[in-house]
Amino acid sequence: MEENNLTIPNKDIKNLIYTVRGRQIMLDSDVAMLYHYETKNINKAVKRNINRFPEDFCFQLTKSEMDQMWFQNGTTLKGEANKYRSEKYLPYAFTEQGIAMLSGILKNDIAVGVSINIMRAFIEMRKFINTNKNLFEKVINIENKMEKKFIEQDKKFNLIFNQLQQEENIKQKIFFDGQIYDAYSVVIDIIKKANKKILIIDNYIDDSVLKMLRKKKRETEVVILTSNKSSIDTLDIQKFNQEYPLLKLSRTNEFHDRFIIIDNQEMYHLGASLKDLGKKCFGINKIEDLNIIEKIIHG
Repeated sequence: MEENNLTIPNKDIKNLIYTVRGRQIMLDSDVAMLYHYETKNINKAVKRNINRFPEDFCFQLTKSEMDQMWFQNGTTLKGEANKYRSEKYLPYAFTEQGIAMLSGILKNDIAVGVSINIMRAFIEMRKFINTNKNLFEKVINIENKMEKKFIEQDKKFNLIFNQLQQEENIKQKIFFDGQIYDAYSVVIDIIKKANKKILIIDNYIDDSVLKMLRKKKRETEVVILTSNKSSIDTLDIQKFNQEYPLLKLSRTNEFHDRFIIIDNQEMYHLGASLKDLGKKCFGINKIEDLNIIEKIIHG
């Protein structure tokens, strides 16, 4: 048994060396397998001598580090090493210095002999990395560029998908009595779409509408056409404009229905006043006819 351990080829030991946090390490279960110890006994020995194992000698992996390591690496002895590991616990990682310290603690012929082979494997791995350093850097740079590209593409896809989904949802909506939040959310989505101008036509405006308009883009102008029946006054407008410019209000009795027009391009018909969203059954419909929008804007 001892002889088999001592004659494990360096190439097989090298397959058990990983790079984590910029260091070459071996897992506690792999070390235990090579030393013919149980993993828990290896870790107990470390804990009894914890002052000899600073973090650059031994540290515990995180779940994400473990998943990434198994994903990126394959080992010839991994299946064998699984017998030495409990899946309930995250593994500990030993650096080259940590294994040298461990062999001194275990103090048996197998540990000494195996440690020599492990040290040689670490040296060979280090030489290999140094020899191919430029190649590794190029591969890492390519991977980073590809990852950034995929992230950007994913963001663009999500943005387009959300916009299409939002557009489809706003084309026609029916809200029933009590759906105050849902109705409020749709109106806010419409307000947020404006880049330059929002035109609101509603005969019964109050300060609740101003609260909705706080969600607009700061540079977006707002014009409200309302009747004398509205409870909003000049002081309300002045206070709003101090923080969220620019809002203008005009009085008119020309309109019966309620509309929101975005950037002079999109028009929404509301079956209820903005101040009464969700209080009764009503609908919001997008008007696709640009001629109607022109007539409303320019009279």
